[in-house]
Amino acid sequence: MGFRLSGVVQPKKLLRKSLSAGSRQSSSTDVLKGCFAVYVGESQKRFVVPVAYLNQPAFQELLSQAEEEYGFDHPNGALTIPCSEDEFSALTAQLN
Repeated sequence: MGFRLSGVVQPKKLLRKSLSAGSRQSSSTDVLKGCFAVYVGESQKRFVVPVAYLNQPAFQELLSQAEEEYGFDHPNGALTIPCSEDEFSALTAQLN
């Protein structure tokens, strides 16, 4: 099973949209097709990232760290990345 992206998405624009979206209460409908939401850092800031990041070794390493730290049954039910917001922003800037 593969993912199909219907168009080119500007990740920086998505990150800005997610940051301005507000609290964790936002619905899943504000996540564009071809993207997914993750929570980062101690403040659990929400970022929306393209699924294309799943193919990137650096992002896969973050997912492995998340699995080690939280396992597959995280209490808040969301994909949480165990790094600082600054580190995550720097990584996503490199992936762009």
